[in-house]
Amino acid sequence: MSIRILDFDSSLKKQERLLAEYSAEVVDLRDLGPQVRLWIDHPVKKELLNRIKNSQSNAVTFLGSGDFHHISYLLTDSIEDDFSLIVFDAHPDLDIVPPRLGCGSWVTHALKNRNIRKCILVGISLAGTFISAAPGDFDLIDKDRLELYPYSAKKKNGLILDKFSWRRLKGNDLKTFFLKVLKRIPARKAYVSIDKDCLKSEFALTNWEEGELSLDELLLMLGLIKDNFDLIGMDITGDYSPSLNTARAKNFSAKGMPEDLILSVNQNTNLAILEKIGDVSIFQQV
Repeated sequence: MSIRILDFDSSLKKQERLLAEYSAEVVDLRDLGPQVRLWIDHPVKKELLNRIKNSQSNAVTFLGSGDFHHISYLLTDSIEDDFSLIVFDAHPDLDIVPPRLGCGSWVTHALKNRNIRKCILVGISLAGTFISAAPGDFDLIDKDRLELYPYSAKKKNGLILDKFSWRRLKGNDLKTFFLKVLKRIPARKAYVSIDKDCLKSEFALTNWEEGELSLDELLLMLGLIKDNFDLIGMDITGDYSPSLNTARAKNFSAKGMPEDLILSVNQNTNLAILEKIGDVSIFQQV
């Protein structure tokens, strides 16, 4: 099984076991990293697409920090077949402001692609003020293009997401519950995007708030997706890299942690995900 690393921030290149166990194509994009982190404008997007167009797109793609999660939009936008988009993330990434393409708005942009029959967001956290207060395109829920499945449903009175009733993962038999979710999804081809900030900090040390999923729970759901869908693509974010922008309103779960601990925790989770997915050799060329 081969992997592709779109190297914006050097966060994967120090994961020696990952690079030793898998054949990795590393696309050096570090010069674009500062311009791509958090959001991307049209000229840089055009340059980036040109730089990656000949790389190995039929591989699991690592994007580095979750600050680069909006690159998932670029990887899915050209898929011409009908497919389902399955996203594991602590954040809904449905922002509608600012208007530019960013890590907090990429799902909204992605769903402009009508070939995405439905998107499900799994493991989102409703506990954080930043997440709960973010304005999003929740009309997509009414249009049956989007379903959200938080791990738990903690309430903060008066925040935007409070007006919805959520079917949460916590308290359910996860295998039975998630199978029912998957059976309702119309397209049987699936693209999976994982931001490891959906996990507890013992399984991922990231640039964002930690989530509530255990690694075993994530792996169980990935196994069910693999068994019930034709996987056409997959990307992984949520590795750690320091940002030069210290003014942004984030709680760094990895801030102050030793570098060797950050590398070990994130690398072990990356390896576990790849082992669960196994040898997927028919990914859609994107």
